[in-house]
Amino acid sequence: MSIGLIALLDDIAALAKVAAASLDDIAGQAAKAGAKAAGVVIDDAAVTPRYVTGFSPARELPIIGRIALGSLKNKLLILLPAALILSLVAPQAITPLLMIGGLYLCYEGVEKVYGLVLPHAAHAHESALEATSLDAKSIEDEKVAGAIKTDFILSAEIMAITLAAVPSGGMFTQALILAVVGLGITVLVYGGVALIVKADDLGLMLARARTASPIGAFLRSIGKGLVTGMPYFLKLLGIVGTAAMIWVGGGIIVHGLEAYGIGGLAHLIHDAGEATAHAIPALASVLSWIVEAAGAGIVGIVAGLIAIPVAGYIVSPIWRYLKSLLPRRRKEALADGKK
Repeated sequence: MSIGLIALLDDIAALAKVAAASLDDIAGQAAKAGAKAAGVVIDDAAVTPRYVTGFSPARELPIIGRIALGSLKNKLLILLPAALILSLVAPQAITPLLMIGGLYLCYEGVEKVYGLVLPHAAHAHESALEATSLDAKSIEDEKVAGAIKTDFILSAEIMAITLAAVPSGGMFTQALILAVVGLGITVLVYGGVALIVKADDLGLMLARARTASPIGAFLRSIGKGLVTGMPYFLKLLGIVGTAAMIWVGGGIIVHGLEAYGIGGLAHLIHDAGEATAHAIPALASVLSWIVEAAGAGIVGIVAGLIAIPVAGYIVSPIWRYLKSLLPRRRKEALADGKK
């Protein structure tokens, strides 16, 4: 074998090693970035199951599939290019957008708690909409559209958190990391939702096992446990999702303020976590995380309580007014066209 060919093979091997290292680096960065968005992911998984309640078991997986496809379109076709353009043209806008998204998470989380404690007109309005006589296809389309809209907001927050967590590098690397995170989170969330939604069906099937052996008895007990436990699990998941919205949103606001030089709140929360960790060294990391999450949660609750009246008395009326202008302009355009 000639020396030139050996050198070429060495170069190819070196390039392969560099490529493998780059892929490992991208995978590692994607995992870290995805972990920072974990709170939003939990909420996404907690929110989605309610969109398939009330439908026949045969339609549950197709509905989840439609929502998952819409989620992928949100992340890969809309939000990924928008995030790359933003990082290229106006990277300074990422932090304010993150803070707005964090405020929205706080609003949604606190509004859920507020709605449970003091049911208000919004719930009555939702019930009235659900009570309208629509055919099954229209109801399904409406539910899927609502889920995809909610997913868009949560996905935007996930992609923004991911972009903020990605170290500055080439656009191709950023795009690849965003795509890996978007695809991975979508599979994780909607795969998990599919398992959760169908767990009671699996439990019912196992509970009906007719085998008289000890294995059959064991399977029946598992099935009964699934059927009995899933409603409680879904409630717990909803509580965890709501809590995650509040503390993740509060944490985003705290870190955003710190980025603008207002770091007193962040330092106070961090110092409280450190003090608790030093008090009980055996559980230092766990207690530190709990205290810091609780501190972020308190900030999230305050932000959400402020956002609720602002959204109700300022944002919603303005939004309704702007929406009312659209039909009027369409009518004017049609009238001009006829002329």
